[in-house]
Amino acid sequence: MKSTKKTLLTLLTGVPIGTLGGLIGLGGAEFRLPALVGIFKYGPRKAIALNILISLITVISSLIFRIGKVNVSTLTPLLLIIISIIAGSMTGAFFGADLSSKVSEKLLKRIILVFLICIGTLLIFESFIPFTSGLIAFTATYQKVILALLLGLVIGLISSMLGVAGGELIIPTLILIFGVDVKLAGTASLLISLPTMLIGIGRHKANKVYDEKTDILSLVVPMGIASIIGAFIGSALINYVSSNTLKLILGLILMISALKLFMEKKKNSNT
Repeated sequence: MKSTKKTLLTLLTGVPIGTLGGLIGLGGAEFRLPALVGIFKYGPRKAIALNILISLITVISSLIFRIGKVNVSTLTPLLLIIISIIAGSMTGAFFGADLSSKVSEKLLKRIILVFLICIGTLLIFESFIPFTSGLIAFTATYQKVILALLLGLVIGLISSMLGVAGGELIIPTLILIFGVDVKLAGTASLLISLPTMLIGIGRHKANKVYDEKTDILSLVVPMGIASIIGAFIGSALINYVSSNTLKLILGLILMISALKLFMEKKKNSNT
């Protein structure tokens, strides 16, 4: 793919994906991953590593733009939960990146396919039946901490292995299990995602996935800039866009993306 065309495509895909991230409180990686594999023709392993780099830029931007719209003091009661999930997710991220480097490209693509279908289904379901705060009745603080650590471990493993920020898992966890308000959960999700992604990036770098600097200059930098623009737009639209309608559309997009990957995979296997 020619560099000029590639740069243009990164801008055309990066802005809308960044906008989605800013709106929901995600890094947008689940929407970017099909684009990296299907449009830019990266192999699953390289796509995952590049995706998490761009997600880091998107999450930092979304957090900066979003934090002014949220009362930070409301996060104080959640600090124990946030710290516990971060501790678990950083551990999971350490092993997840190594795991993605060991499994075959074929298996990795199948895992991505299942992941997209599951997240797409979750978004569509949630658009019709919104998550309500579950707030499990914990009898002791240590129970809350242990559960947060275990859930964080799973989130970090998936996040690093698939190159996503993990918000699509963190937000439902905070709402359904710990009773966190949906808008506050989006902000907390961004905070939790940051250290998790840094660990994943460090492990991918150690595994020499970022050897080609041309990918950083021709893809990560322009798409990162586009994501910052998108994150700003998304954060500005938080109070004006129906979250249920948005989630339905996003869920359908993910399902279509997963179907395209499946069809491409089937086509390649027949040739």
